[in-house]
Amino acid sequence: MGSITCDSYSSRVPGDGSMNANEAVNISFVQPGQSSPTTLSTFHPKFTYPIFGEEECIFGYQGLEINLRFAAHDLRPNVSVKYDKKFKTVNDTEALDIEETLKEWMPEASFQDPATYDAQIQGDAAAKDWKPPGELINSYTSRGRNFQIWSCELTDPAAQQLIDRIQILVSFFIEGGTPIPLDDQDWSLARWKVFMVYEKLSTVPSPTTSSYSLVGYSTTYTFYPHLPPKHPHCPAEKAPTFTLPPSPPFSPFSTLPSRARISQFLILPSHQSHSHGTHLYNTLVRTFLASTTIHEITVEDPNEAFDDLRDHCDHARLTLNGTLSQIRLPPTTAAIDPKLFARKRGVRVPTAQLLDLPRCHALRLENKLAPRQFWRLVEMHLLSTLPASVRQSGTARLTQKARSKDESDRKWYYWRLLVKQRIYRKNRDVLAQLERGERVEKVEETVGEQVGDYERLLRRMRVRGEEGEQRRDDDDGGVVGGLGIIPDGGAGVGRKRERGKRKVVHDDDEEEDEDEELEGTPELKKVKKGGKRMA
Repeated sequence: MGSITCDSYSSRVPGDGSMNANEAVNISFVQPGQSSPTTLSTFHPKFTYPIFGEEECIFGYQGLEINLRFAAHDLRPNVSVKYDKKFKTVNDTEALDIEETLKEWMPEASFQDPATYDAQIQGDAAAKDWKPPGELINSYTSRGRNFQIWSCELTDPAAQQLIDRIQILVSFFIEGGTPIPLDDQDWSLARWKVFMVYEKLSTVPSPTTSSYSLVGYSTTYTFYPHLPPKHPHCPAEKAPTFTLPPSPPFSPFSTLPSRARISQFLILPSHQSHSHGTHLYNTLVRTFLASTTIHEITVEDPNEAFDDLRDHCDHARLTLNGTLSQIRLPPTTAAIDPKLFARKRGVRVPTAQLLDLPRCHALRLENKLAPRQFWRLVEMHLLSTLPASVRQSGTARLTQKARSKDESDRKWYYWRLLVKQRIYRKNRDVLAQLERGERVEKVEETVGEQVGDYERLLRRMRVRGEEGEQRRDDDDGGVVGGLGIIPDGGAGVGRKRERGKRKVVHDDDEEEDEDEELEGTPELKKVKKGGKRMA
């Protein structure tokens, strides 16, 4: 097919034009009805560029409808294509072969005749006894309806079948998301777990209708990082140990210390904003916390919505279990190094003395949080302890810095020191290319953006906490730690950040150990010039 864009196609083929792929694709979930399958929900994809190209256009059709239907319980798929008019091939310009394009993304059985599919859905006698694969690990009620979360390993053929049928939705709704290669070797598939959220229907419309209807799902995997012999803030006697495993056969997936990584996380559009993302995320975390081998929980390239969900849930959990209440800024400068009073340029500020780092490290390990996420929550918590008038003052109240007579002003100064240092460490190579004045301005600007982001999250926590309190008498209302309903997000495999991710500051991979970041800010006067600027 010739290489053409939507606009160029329309100009070359007047009257035939092209269709917006996002609008042409209809995704539906169906179940048996009284006489024919009933549609439970229908929605359009958010993205189609992985399948139909960057411009998300389909060439050569008028009145195009691409209907992707899934059985609500076992996700049996079907593809049907309808259109009013199709462009006739002229030389090397032809309409896109839609079914051929979709065959790379959906199982072969998806392309049977729609009437045959309807008959199979309506007449499947085994559907009424169908259950999700794996084990039931959580049940909850929301808005008077019952839901369940099931967990299974990806080595289970039934789990593989479900993922094979549904994971085209990863490309439709998770930016940059890619399908899991199900033809991988067994030892690799054994690292993966699937968590499925289903509504458990109390009544069904026909004798052949399953009582399970998909709400969303998440996939996770474990990986095995190098563990250092000791941590700078961890006593030697508590340093993690490692011994070589016995000769084969052995099962490293159940014996070696590992990190868990949330890879894909999707709540169907018809079920979003009903607290299911909250329940699913918290169930994942509880599962990992109960594991004796998983020592850290990470997320693979989260988008902004998932970052918000994660921040809300983690903040609520660390508040309820008393973790955050153990972390506080010093009220006075008595116990802090005298260098805090110095005005000399380039002095190494001893920020490591602002917090009890050994205690912080122990709390992070206890909660199995990645360093980046833990310190983000610490910063947000410490900011919330300051009066709103101080937080909104910017730098206006910092003229005396650590020597201020006002305790809140001193803590505000200390907090900004900690955040500045983290920003500097994560952007050191970029900042080194700037003149000192521009470097200071850039860091101050980024601190302001970070404050704004934390304030946004804290406001939403307060609002949703109030909403949650109002719903407690009716049902759980999605309340987790008094936060109320929070957004349902998606975290995808290899997601492209540049297609819409707001970046306040640059962050390295989560698994990098950032506890050392409070050792003290490098002397800024010694940085070298040359290279890239900070994004």
